[in-house]
Amino acid sequence: MKAPARLGLYGLVLVAVFAVAAFTANTVVPESTVQAWAEDTESTTHQGHEEGGEDMDSTGHEGHDAGAGSLGLGIAQDGYQLTAVTAPDALGADGELSLTVTGPDGKPVTDYELEHEKELHLIVVRADGTHFRHIHPERGADGAWSIPWQWEAAGTYRVFADFVPAEHGEGITLSTAVQVPGDYDPAAAEPVAETTVEGFDVTVEGDLVAGSASELTMTVTRDGEPVTALEPYLGAFGHLVALRDGDLAYLHVHPHGDAPKAGETSGPEIVFEATAPTPGRYLLYLDFQVDGQVHTAPLVIDTTTGGAEGEHGGGHEEGGDHDHGE
Repeated sequence: MKAPARLGLYGLVLVAVFAVAAFTANTVVPESTVQAWAEDTESTTHQGHEEGGEDMDSTGHEGHDAGAGSLGLGIAQDGYQLTAVTAPDALGADGELSLTVTGPDGKPVTDYELEHEKELHLIVVRADGTHFRHIHPERGADGAWSIPWQWEAAGTYRVFADFVPAEHGEGITLSTAVQVPGDYDPAAAEPVAETTVEGFDVTVEGDLVAGSASELTMTVTRDGEPVTALEPYLGAFGHLVALRDGDLAYLHVHPHGDAPKAGETSGPEIVFEATAPTPGRYLLYLDFQVDGQVHTAPLVIDTTTGGAEGEHGGGHEEGGDHDHGE
């Protein structure tokens, strides 16, 4: 069987397992999400969508013309593939989350470039956007990545591996779905432009305009006072992950400014540049560090037309109680 056929068969099996597991776990997974993940898996194994075609994203918007690979929704891209993904199969069970990245030669990749001070960034988030984790597993001599792991809530999770293979020289994001059995009570993502995490207040301002680079400014305060003691974390004063609500399409976000020097501090503002591929709602997760402790602030904003007065991506109702973090 040729490689594309094998990948296509693997994708169909993955979707079938995903559906059966969801039923077995009494999981209420939105049909649009299942369909979007299934279509993205299929399109990736066939090297992307045909040119000129228009698709519907999981929220019903037209113009989702970016390939699954570029949005991190495929298990394979440019000859690289996510394989041997294992995790604990029960809530509260101690175990390991592990995976292997294979290259175009079919062998495990063992040579990576540093990106944001790490060889591989692992993002794990539930289908509804909650229980977000950004962690950094260790790589063994055989190329397998692993980290101690325990699931705290049931549901379907997306596992993203973000890395730069040395031979490839460009960033790649691969992902797959992992099912955790148990009762699943999905949360609806509502716009949240201001949130409080572990005593820190975080706000987002700026227009997120679909199809073009957008500047988003995160501001961190505590007890009403600006926080100016932000410490370098992953080569910047903050690290932002953005995911499209519904299918969890992965956006690459870049901080502004030069990389900070050791011992340097900043704040209260952190500025990022993000590009939303389609109109819709986006889940933002800001990691920042103060006094050696990393905090994660979840926010939710919608895209705008970019021109209407007062129509800002951060201009939504404040203080929403929807938790996009842990």
